[in-house]
Amino acid sequence: MSAVDDEVELSKKHEEILSRRTELLAQMETRHEQQKSKRKQQLMESQAAQERNARLLEDFQKIEERLRKRQLPDPDMLALETRYWASVEEQIPEWKLFLLGRGPHPTDAPDQPPRKPKQRSSTARNQSLPPRPKPRPAK
Repeated sequence: MSAVDDEVELSKKHEEILSRRTELLAQMETRHEQQKSKRKQQLMESQAAQERNARLLEDFQKIEERLRKRQLPDPDMLALETRYWASVEEQIPEWKLFLLGRGPHPTDAPDQPPRKPKQRSSTARNQSLPPRPKPRPAK
């Protein structure tokens, strides 16, 4: 009976192997389908990104074209503006003391009494701090 018992045992092992093979084939098929769907999704995302990038590139090209067509300001106006800001920068040292409340108005003549600065002295207790806001009446 040992041959019959061996045959039965081999038959059971064979059935187990076939059953396991079937399970593994099913798992492989499932994974294959998942990979296919993942590839499709990646392809769709890639195409969407390419379309978005193409639209962005077109938008940038349109903006660039508009900037090229845009007329530059008149050269005389640019020169005038440049001279204005140079003049302002030259006058800063003269106005600085007056605006800080420490000196005379820059346009005062020597025989005129000095003007007082229009800005009020700070209400802050510590002069290095900004002034406190004035209380507003309730509406």
